[in-house]
Amino acid sequence: MDHKKKILLLGTILLIITLLYLCLDLNANSWRYALSRRIPRVFAILLTGGGIAFSSVVFQTITNNRILTPSVLGLDSLYLFTQTLVVFILGSNSFILLSAEMNFVVSVSAMVGFSTILYVLFFKKQRENIYYLLLIGIIFSTLFSSLASFMQMLIDPNEFHIVQDRMFASFNNVNTDLLTISFFIFIAAGIYTFPLIKQLDVLSLGRDHAINLGVNYDKVIKRLLIVIVILVAVSTALVGPITFLGILVANLAREILTTYKHKYIISMAVIISGLALIGGQLVSERILNLGVPISVIVNFAGGIYFIYLLLKGKTV
Repeated sequence: MDHKKKILLLGTILLIITLLYLCLDLNANSWRYALSRRIPRVFAILLTGGGIAFSSVVFQTITNNRILTPSVLGLDSLYLFTQTLVVFILGSNSFILLSAEMNFVVSVSAMVGFSTILYVLFFKKQRENIYYLLLIGIIFSTLFSSLASFMQMLIDPNEFHIVQDRMFASFNNVNTDLLTISFFIFIAAGIYTFPLIKQLDVLSLGRDHAINLGVNYDKVIKRLLIVIVILVAVSTALVGPITFLGILVANLAREILTTYKHKYIISMAVIISGLALIGGQLVSERILNLGVPISVIVNFAGGIYFIYLLLKGKTV
C-alpha cells in the first residue's frame, strides 16, 4: 500500500471515530446541547493535536533525534511554573482576577519570551549550536519544575486544587474565543512554514549534507524554531501540557510510512494525533466517566512507547 492510500485509510478511520464521538447517545431532546459542547471539543482536539504533531516531527528532524520533543526546551515546565506562580500570588482569587483570555496571553507571552531569551543569550552566542540550546532548555526545565514544586508545597490545599486542574491537559471546558485566536495563529504558522517543507527532507540528512546540498541551514533552523515555539506555546496554553503525545505520533508516522518525505510524515502524524486524542477522549468520557484526564491516558501510552523506542535503539 503506498503512502497516499495509508494516509487516506487512517484519515477515514479518524473521520469515523470523530462522527462516533459526536453522534453517540444523541436523542431528540439533547442533540442540540450535546453537539454545542462536542463540536468545539473536537475542534480543539484537532487543532492542538495538529500543532503538537507538526512541531514534534519538525523538531525531531532538525535535531536528528527521534526521542526528543519540543518539551525539552522547558516550555511545559515553564507553563506549570507560570500557573503555579499566578495561584501562589493571587490565591483562590486567581480565577476572578485573571480571566481565561488573560491567562492565555500571560502563558503564551511567558513561553515565547523565555524562548526569545534562550535564543538571544545562548543559541546566538554559541554559534547557533542547537544541541547547546537543548542542554540549556533541560536545565531551565528542571529549574522551573523545582520552583513550581516548592510553591505547590507552600500554598493552601484548596489553592493547590486549582493548580492541579491546570497540570493536566483537558478538552472539557475549552474557551471558544481562544479557539478562534489559536486557529488563526496556526494558519499563519502553516503559511509561514509551507515553503520549508521540502527543505525538511534535506535537513533530515544532517547539517553538513544539508549545507552541501544548498540549504541555508542556520536561517531555515531559526525559522522552524520560531514556528515550533509558537505552536507549542499556543497548544499548551489552550488545553495544558501533553508531554508524550509528540513522541508517540511522530514516531508512529515514521514507522507506518517509512519515508523521508515530510509532506507525508506530517500529514500522517496529524491524523494519528487526532486519532489518539479523540480516541482517548472517547475512552475518558464513556468508559472512565471523566475520572482520568485524557493527558494521563495519552502520556501512559506515550511513555510505554518511549521505553519501547529506547529498548529498540531507534534513535537517529
